[in-house]
Amino acid sequence: MKLAASLLFTVILITSHANAATPEQCRFIEARAEREACYQRQEIARAARQKANEARQAEQQKPYEPMTADDAQLAKSLRSICRGC
Repeated sequence: MKLAASLLFTVILITSHANAATPEQCRFIEARAEREACYQRQEIARAARQKANEARQAEQQKPYEPMTADDAQLAKSLRSICRGC
């Protein structure tokens, strides 16, 4: 019984994620007002994704920070512990 319940739960999770990830198809909407509203929702979502991507890229492109004096001293002491172990 537990196996059946867990399988059912897994199937529900997979199908709900697939439905949520499917983009809205605005071109098939008959009413012009609804179709334009759909296009506006997609544009807002695209702008939010693009802004998030730009923020992520800016974060990844931070300049390299040089080692502090403490880091250099620690590296020097670690090198002197073992020479060729």
